[in-house]
Amino acid sequence: MTSSHDIAPESSAARVALWRALHREIDVAPAVLDDDIGLKLLDPPDDWRERGDMNPAFTRPFRASIVARARFIEDLVVSEAQRGVDQYVILGAGLDSFAQRRTEAAQHVKIFEVDKPGPQQWKRNRLIALGYGVPDTLRFVAVDFEAGQSWREALLREGFDANRPAVVVSTGVSMYLSREANAATLREVAAFAPGSTFAMTFLLPLEMADPDVRPGLEMAEKGARASGTPFISFFRPDEMMAFAMENGFQSAQHVSAEALTQRYFTHRSDGLRPPANAEELLIATT
Repeated sequence: MTSSHDIAPESSAARVALWRALHREIDVAPAVLDDDIGLKLLDPPDDWRERGDMNPAFTRPFRASIVARARFIEDLVVSEAQRGVDQYVILGAGLDSFAQRRTEAAQHVKIFEVDKPGPQQWKRNRLIALGYGVPDTLRFVAVDFEAGQSWREALLREGFDANRPAVVVSTGVSMYLSREANAATLREVAAFAPGSTFAMTFLLPLEMADPDVRPGLEMAEKGARASGTPFISFFRPDEMMAFAMENGFQSAQHVSAEALTQRYFTHRSDGLRPPANAEELLIATT
């Protein structure tokens, strides 16, 4: 039974978690990201792999994109932790499982998962029920965005040290926000302590995407519009980098799908790779 305070994750968060599990199950080893925690938390019906949005061929480029961005960000967090950055903020954390999988790194980093109260309580309960528990280094930061609550203030209440640098991450969100809302997020993170890093995904204009992935993106865009959460912000890479600098960052770097392919996919025998010119990464520093 769930209560109004214990609400299952949004469908997009569940889909991402299942794609991560699907990559582990059906793509050639070694996995770019070995993650079945979200699958365990969700505990879906046995026929979940037969869902239309789990079709192995159709979802292949999207699976690759999801695991590539996640692996890059986790490697970034570990790298930054090695140089003393010990705060990791995940905006819209969903079913992220860094704390459960990268346990050695997680011992040295405070992880702040920012999300809506209902799904967050659901996740906490599932982690406890499955025996993972909630370590001291993992902080759930409940924020009701619709009510205009400040995620920055919520972070401080949960023990975030504003005088120390952090890695802040936002994936799969920018396309749903207006240009001004994206600018507000950039300005908020640009004001973090010097030495902080912001990793954010952004969606390129759909007409720029690889032909093999464009129909899927167009279908996702249509579905998002129909469900009342349309894609409204698209950025070309040079525009995104300039946008970050305009909103207060000291440096901005574009991490392309090609760069991720070279880093994680070059020796694969199955040809799996993230699609070019779809969803790519901004890495900006304060």
